[in-house]
Amino acid sequence: MKITGRIKDMLIRGGENIYPREIEDFLYTYPKISEAQVFGVPDEKMGEEVCVWIQLKDGQSATDQEIRKFCEGQITHFKIPRYIRFVKEFPMTVTGKIRKIEMRETMSVELKEVVS
Repeated sequence: MKITGRIKDMLIRGGENIYPREIEDFLYTYPKISEAQVFGVPDEKMGEEVCVWIQLKDGQSATDQEIRKFCEGQITHFKIPRYIRFVKEFPMTVTGKIRKIEMRETMSVELKEVVS
């Protein structure tokens, strides 16, 4: 398999290199998912953890557990997203590119608040 996407998108979780595009491509095979954006969020123990923001197709609903169950046995355990958020839209640049940096910052702040 050839990994495409920007190398800077790669995240490292516990010494394992993870390419978000690979997880995104897998998640697109789930019939309820319209769009998925995978990125890393800082984690004290693992370095980074896998996070995904998901847009569902119109009229669909899903849970974190449902998405994780779909991943189990299909992708390596360390690639299964620890954090899953369902969103209506993604932060975009004026040229229409998805801003993963902004998503990472938002999640980092939220996770710190949960830990505190």
